[in-house]
Amino acid sequence: MRKKLAALMMIGAIAFAPVQPAHALFGFGDIVFDPSNYAENVLTAARTLEQINNQIKQLQNEAQMLINQARNLASLPHSSLAQLQTTIARTQDLLNEAQSIAYQVSEIETAFNEQYGDAAANGDFADMIANAEARWRTSVAGYEDALKVQAGVVDNIEGTRAELSNLVSQSQGATGALQAAQAGNQLLALQSQQITDLTAAIAAQNRAQALDAARRASAEAQARENLNRFLDYGSGYAPTTVTMFR
Repeated sequence: MRKKLAALMMIGAIAFAPVQPAHALFGFGDIVFDPSNYAENVLTAARTLEQINNQIKQLQNEAQMLINQARNLASLPHSSLAQLQTTIARTQDLLNEAQSIAYQVSEIETAFNEQYGDAAANGDFADMIANAEARWRTSVAGYEDALKVQAGVVDNIEGTRAELSNLVSQSQGATGALQAAQAGNQLLALQSQQITDLTAAIAAQNRAQALDAARRASAEAQARENLNRFLDYGSGYAPTTVTMFR
Protein backbone atom coordinates (compact mmCIF):
# COMPACT_ATOMS: atom_id res chain seq x y z
CA MET A 1 0.00 0.00 0.00
CA ARG A 2 2.84 2.39 0.82
CA LYS A 3 4.43 1.73 -2.58
CA LYS A 4 1.14 2.24 -4.41
CA LEU A 5 0.50 5.51 -2.55
CA ALA A 6 3.98 6.80 -3.38
CA ALA A 7 3.51 5.89 -7.06
CA LEU A 8 0.16 7.73 -7.22
CA MET A 9 1.64 10.80 -5.60
CA MET A 10 4.51 10.78 -8.07
CA ILE A 11 2.08 10.48 -11.01
CA GLY A 12 0.12 13.40 -9.65
CA ALA A 13 3.25 15.47 -9.32
CA ILE A 14 4.36 14.67 -12.85
CA ALA A 15 0.96 15.62 -14.24
CA PHE A 16 1.46 19.17 -13.07
CA ALA A 17 4.97 19.49 -14.48
CA PRO A 18 4.27 20.18 -18.21
CA VAL A 19 1.51 22.69 -17.52
CA GLN A 20 3.36 25.05 -15.18
CA PRO A 21 6.89 26.40 -15.07
CA ALA A 22 9.52 24.62 -13.03
CA HIS A 23 9.08 26.79 -9.94
CA ALA A 24 5.48 27.96 -10.38
CA LEU A 25 3.49 28.55 -7.22
CA PHE A 26 -0.25 28.23 -6.78
CA GLY A 27 -2.16 30.22 -4.24
CA PHE A 28 -5.42 29.11 -2.69
CA GLY A 29 -6.26 31.76 -0.24
CA ASP A 30 -3.55 31.62 2.41
CA ILE A 31 -2.25 28.26 1.13
CA VAL A 32 0.64 28.19 -1.35
CA PHE A 33 1.35 24.95 -3.26
CA ASP A 34 4.66 24.25 -5.03
CA PRO A 35 4.26 21.20 -7.34
CA SER A 36 8.01 20.83 -7.92
CA ASN A 37 8.78 20.83 -4.21
CA TYR A 38 5.89 18.48 -3.61
CA ALA A 39 7.19 15.96 -6.20
CA GLU A 40 10.68 16.17 -4.72
CA ASN A 41 9.31 15.53 -1.23
CA VAL A 42 7.39 12.53 -2.52
CA LEU A 43 10.53 11.07 -4.06
CA THR A 44 12.47 11.68 -0.84
CA ALA A 45 9.74 9.98 1.20
CA ALA A 46 9.75 7.00 -1.17
CA ARG A 47 13.50 6.62 -0.88
CA THR A 48 13.32 6.94 2.90
CA LEU A 49 10.60 4.31 3.04
CA GLU A 50 12.70 1.96 0.92
CA GLN A 51 15.69 2.49 3.23
CA ILE A 52 13.51 1.72 6.24
CA ASN A 53 12.26 -1.46 4.60
CA ASN A 54 15.84 -2.51 3.86
CA GLN A 55 16.84 -1.84 7.46
CA ILE A 56 13.90 -3.91 8.71
CA LYS A 57 14.93 -6.82 6.49
CA GLN A 58 18.51 -6.49 7.71
CA LEU A 59 17.34 -6.57 11.33
CA GLN A 60 15.20 -9.63 10.60
CA ASN A 61 18.19 -11.41 9.04
CA GLU A 62 20.40 -10.54 12.01
CA ALA A 63 17.74 -11.77 14.43
CA GLN A 64 17.46 -15.04 12.52
CA MET A 65 21.24 -15.36 12.55
CA LEU A 66 21.28 -14.89 16.34
CA ILE A 67 18.57 -17.52 16.70
CA ASN A 68 20.60 -19.96 14.62
CA GLN A 69 23.72 -19.21 16.66
CA ALA A 70 21.78 -19.85 19.86
CA ARG A 71 20.62 -23.19 18.48
CA ASN A 72 24.17 -24.11 17.49
CA LEU A 73 25.39 -23.30 21.01
CA ALA A 74 22.65 -25.24 22.79
CA SER A 75 23.96 -28.25 24.73
CA LEU A 76 22.58 -31.75 24.33
CA PRO A 77 20.11 -32.40 27.19
CA HIS A 78 21.13 -36.06 27.44
CA SER A 79 24.40 -37.50 28.80
CA SER A 80 25.35 -41.19 28.71
CA LEU A 81 28.53 -40.75 30.77
CA ALA A 82 27.10 -42.17 34.01
CA GLN A 83 25.69 -45.24 32.27
CA LEU A 84 28.97 -45.92 30.43
CA GLN A 85 31.01 -45.52 33.60
CA THR A 86 28.72 -47.94 35.44
CA THR A 87 29.08 -50.54 32.69
CA ILE A 88 32.86 -50.25 32.59
CA ALA A 89 33.05 -50.44 36.40
CA ARG A 90 30.97 -53.63 36.37
CA THR A 91 33.36 -55.24 33.88
CA GLN A 92 36.33 -54.04 35.93
CA ASP A 93 34.86 -55.62 39.06
CA LEU A 94 34.65 -58.97 37.26
CA LEU A 95 38.31 -58.71 36.28
CA ASN A 96 39.26 -57.84 39.85
CA GLU A 97 37.58 -61.03 41.05
CA ALA A 98 40.23 -63.14 39.30
CA GLN A 99 41.10 -66.16 41.43
CA SER A 100 44.55 -67.44 42.42
CA ILE A 101 46.67 -65.37 40.02
CA ALA A 102 45.35 -61.88 39.33
CA TYR A 103 46.22 -59.43 36.54
CA GLN A 104 49.23 -58.03 38.39
CA VAL A 105 52.77 -58.45 37.15
CA SER A 106 54.30 -58.86 40.61
CA GLU A 107 51.79 -61.53 41.61
CA ILE A 108 52.31 -63.42 38.35
CA GLU A 109 56.08 -63.37 38.80
CA THR A 110 55.81 -64.67 42.37
CA ALA A 111 53.45 -67.50 41.40
CA PHE A 112 55.61 -68.64 38.48
CA ASN A 113 58.77 -68.54 40.56
CA GLU A 114 57.16 -70.74 43.20
CA GLN A 115 55.00 -73.19 41.24
CA TYR A 116 55.68 -73.09 37.50
CA GLY A 117 58.58 -73.92 35.22
CA ASP A 118 61.72 -75.23 36.92
CA ALA A 119 60.10 -74.65 40.32
CA ALA A 120 57.68 -77.51 39.57
CA ALA A 121 60.60 -79.96 39.82
CA ASN A 122 61.76 -78.81 43.27
CA GLY A 123 60.94 -80.38 46.61
CA ASP A 124 60.12 -83.92 47.54
CA PHE A 125 57.43 -86.06 45.97
CA ALA A 126 54.70 -84.75 48.30
CA ASP A 127 55.56 -81.13 47.46
CA MET A 128 55.42 -81.88 43.75
CA ILE A 129 51.98 -83.40 44.09
CA ALA A 130 50.72 -80.42 46.08
CA ASN A 131 52.10 -77.93 43.55
CA ALA A 132 50.63 -79.88 40.63
CA GLU A 133 47.21 -79.85 42.28
CA ALA A 134 47.50 -76.11 42.96
CA ARG A 135 48.37 -75.45 39.33
CA TRP A 136 45.41 -77.51 38.16
CA ARG A 137 43.05 -75.57 40.45
CA THR A 138 44.46 -72.30 39.16
CA SER A 139 43.82 -73.35 35.56
CA VAL A 140 40.23 -74.34 36.32
CA ALA A 141 39.70 -71.03 38.17
CA GLY A 142 41.09 -69.15 35.16
CA TYR A 143 38.48 -70.69 32.86
CA GLU A 144 35.78 -69.91 35.41
CA ASP A 145 36.89 -66.28 35.58
CA ALA A 146 36.84 -66.07 31.77
CA LEU A 147 33.28 -67.37 31.68
CA LYS A 148 32.19 -64.81 34.28
CA VAL A 149 33.70 -61.92 32.33
CA GLN A 150 32.11 -63.15 29.11
CA ALA A 151 28.74 -63.42 30.86
CA GLY A 152 29.10 -59.87 32.15
CA VAL A 153 29.92 -58.60 28.68
CA VAL A 154 26.83 -60.32 27.29
CA ASP A 155 24.71 -58.73 30.04
CA ASN A 156 25.98 -55.31 28.99
CA ILE A 157 24.70 -55.76 25.43
CA GLU A 158 21.09 -54.90 26.27
CA GLY A 159 22.06 -51.71 28.09
CA THR A 160 24.36 -50.77 25.23
CA ARG A 161 21.57 -51.33 22.71
CA ALA A 162 19.15 -49.09 24.64
CA GLU A 163 21.74 -46.34 25.03
CA LEU A 164 22.65 -46.56 21.33
CA SER A 165 19.00 -46.10 20.35
CA ASN A 166 18.69 -43.13 22.70
CA LEU A 167 21.81 -41.42 21.37
CA VAL A 168 20.75 -41.91 17.75
CA SER A 169 17.38 -40.33 18.55
CA GLN A 170 19.14 -37.43 20.27
CA SER A 171 21.41 -36.97 17.26
CA GLN A 172 18.54 -36.97 14.79
CA GLY A 173 16.61 -34.46 16.90
CA ALA A 174 19.57 -32.13 17.45
CA THR A 175 18.66 -28.45 16.96
CA GLY A 176 22.18 -27.21 16.38
CA ALA A 177 25.74 -28.09 15.54
CA LEU A 178 26.81 -28.39 19.20
CA GLN A 179 24.08 -30.89 20.04
CA ALA A 180 24.91 -32.96 16.95
CA ALA A 181 28.62 -32.94 17.86
CA GLN A 182 27.91 -33.92 21.47
CA ALA A 183 25.66 -36.76 20.33
CA GLY A 184 28.42 -37.96 18.01
CA ASN A 185 30.99 -37.81 20.83
CA GLN A 186 28.74 -39.88 23.08
CA LEU A 187 28.30 -42.44 20.32
CA LEU A 188 32.09 -42.70 20.10
CA ALA A 189 32.24 -43.11 23.90
CA LEU A 190 29.67 -45.90 23.64
CA GLN A 191 31.82 -47.59 21.02
CA SER A 192 34.83 -47.25 23.32
CA GLN A 193 32.87 -48.95 26.10
CA GLN A 194 32.11 -51.87 23.76
CA ILE A 195 35.80 -52.10 22.85
CA THR A 196 36.61 -52.14 26.57
CA ASP A 197 34.24 -55.06 27.13
CA LEU A 198 35.75 -56.90 24.18
CA THR A 199 39.26 -56.28 25.51
CA ALA A 200 38.27 -57.61 28.94
CA ALA A 201 36.74 -60.76 27.46
CA ILE A 202 39.81 -61.43 25.30
CA ALA A 203 42.15 -60.80 28.24
CA ALA A 204 40.22 -63.19 30.50
CA GLN A 205 40.14 -65.89 27.83
CA ASN A 206 43.84 -65.52 27.04
CA ARG A 207 44.66 -65.60 30.77
CA ALA A 208 42.85 -68.92 31.15
CA GLN A 209 44.62 -70.40 28.13
CA ALA A 210 48.01 -69.11 29.30
CA LEU A 211 47.54 -70.61 32.77
CA ASP A 212 46.56 -73.95 31.28
CA ALA A 213 49.54 -73.92 28.92
CA ALA A 214 51.86 -73.06 31.83
CA ARG A 215 50.36 -75.94 33.83
CA ARG A 216 51.10 -78.41 31.03
CA ALA A 217 54.65 -77.12 30.64
CA SER A 218 55.23 -77.40 34.38
CA ALA A 219 53.79 -80.92 34.37
CA GLU A 220 56.34 -81.89 31.73
CA ALA A 221 59.17 -80.46 33.83
CA GLN A 222 57.90 -82.33 36.87
CA ALA A 223 57.59 -85.55 34.89
CA ARG A 224 61.18 -85.30 33.69
CA GLU A 225 62.39 -84.78 37.26
CA ASN A 226 60.39 -87.75 38.48
CA LEU A 227 61.87 -89.90 35.74
CA ASN A 228 65.41 -88.77 36.57
CA ARG A 229 64.89 -89.60 40.22
CA PHE A 230 63.47 -92.99 39.34
CA LEU A 231 66.44 -93.83 37.10
CA ASP A 232 68.99 -92.61 39.63
CA TYR A 233 70.55 -95.81 41.04
CA GLY A 234 72.98 -93.98 43.25
CA SER A 235 76.65 -95.03 43.18
CA GLY A 236 75.85 -98.65 42.27
CA TYR A 237 77.63 -101.79 43.58
CA ALA A 238 81.19 -101.42 44.86
CA PRO A 239 83.19 -104.62 45.82
CA THR A 240 84.53 -104.71 49.33
CA THR A 241 86.56 -107.23 51.37
CA VAL A 242 84.31 -109.50 53.35
CA THR A 243 85.57 -111.78 56.18
CA MET A 244 83.53 -114.90 56.69
CA PHE A 245 83.78 -117.73 59.17
CA ARG A 246 86.02 -115.69 61.43
